[in-house]
Amino acid sequence: MILSRLHVRVTRRSPASAALRDAATRALASAGLFRGLHGGASSEHGREPAGPLTLYRKLVSQGKLTHDSYQENVASELDNLLSRLQRYEMEMEDYHDKLYFWENSREKERRRLLVEEAEDKQRGGVWIDERRGFLDKLVARRRRGSIEPGVGKWVSYLNREKKLDTLVGHRPVAPVAPKGLYLYGNVGSGKTMLMDMFYGATEGVIKHRRRFHFHEAMLEIHDHMHDVWKRRDDDKSIHSSAFSWISSLPFDTKIKEWLIGEEKYKQQTQEKHILLAVADKFLVDRQANKTGASILCFDEIQTIDVFAVVALSGILSRLLSTGTVLVATSNKAPEDLNQDGMQRDIFLELLSKLDESCNEILVGTEKDYRRLIPTEGSTEVHYFWPATSDARSMYEAMWHDITDQSGENIVSVTIPVMFGRSIEIPQSCNGVARSEQQII
Repeated sequence: MILSRLHVRVTRRSPASAALRDAATRALASAGLFRGLHGGASSEHGREPAGPLTLYRKLVSQGKLTHDSYQENVASELDNLLSRLQRYEMEMEDYHDKLYFWENSREKERRRLLVEEAEDKQRGGVWIDERRGFLDKLVARRRRGSIEPGVGKWVSYLNREKKLDTLVGHRPVAPVAPKGLYLYGNVGSGKTMLMDMFYGATEGVIKHRRRFHFHEAMLEIHDHMHDVWKRRDDDKSIHSSAFSWISSLPFDTKIKEWLIGEEKYKQQTQEKHILLAVADKFLVDRQANKTGASILCFDEIQTIDVFAVVALSGILSRLLSTGTVLVATSNKAPEDLNQDGMQRDIFLELLSKLDESCNEILVGTEKDYRRLIPTEGSTEVHYFWPATSDARSMYEAMWHDITDQSGENIVSVTIPVMFGRSIEIPQSCNGVARSEQQII
């Protein structure tokens, strides 16, 4: 099996194995094929990465791509988006600085209000000793009526939030995001290739950038949902780090338990919709610097079941609403994604958000470029076939040429994939993989 075949199979059939895909891409780049795609679009002499249109035209001029007017139009649109993103990145950095200050100020004021309420409760003897008699309990309950009317946690939470709006002001308004692109068309028309050109060109321009295949994204969504549920269980403990600020306060145990209850209620309210909580962690890690713009390159959007419809609708709508720029590919136009009509109301909300946030572009070529056989004299090699002795010699020569250039040792590696599984690579050298077995 040649290296380019490994690349095709891993990318198309095993999207969860990002490590294998990247290794195979590096192998192709080392061989001079599709150099610069998927994060390697840097131009010569250390300059900034070339834009999608420049890279596309370069590959055409080198004979590595056949000119296609649809593809060139998409590359031009992606180039325009890239230029707008550079300004948007600066605007979002300024916005996130303001947001950080606002969130910190609001949290300080919220805790101050909680402490004031706790002081009132402790001074007013709100907490009743259950060992006291019936009349004593009744008098105590009436006495505390002026301190905390029986309005419940929800109304107390809302009243506190209204006070915070008055004290701190409303959340800063985010800058308007440039419209992303939704690329659709036949298989093999070059949608993913063009998206990857764009993704590679954003390196060093946009801080928060992710590239997912649909199946890879679904697996990550499941992982994030599990993490949210696990964190909720961990936060139920009064020893949770989320409540550490309460332990040092000079209050009775009952008052501290009330404060912890209010903190738990706030968390539950904010994480009531799990997909929103997942979306907030989907692109920006909690420990990472959150300033700057974010882009999501999403390959092969599809709605194969009810979970996909609900998850994509919730997460993409949230990301687009908070300023993430989406560049997506699909074999279908947005309105054709859900032909079975699953969760129609939710799906229509997603369509509305996509229409608002993305320009749809048809990559209308009828050719499936994956199936084209290289013409005689072309420098582009896809397969060594049939497996004759001459083909084997050419394959071995390419392998030795690539590994000799790296100067690294050839070793066997085990690459972890999802759900505790792994793939054994018998020969690997500096990210270049070789296997005599068929990988699907």
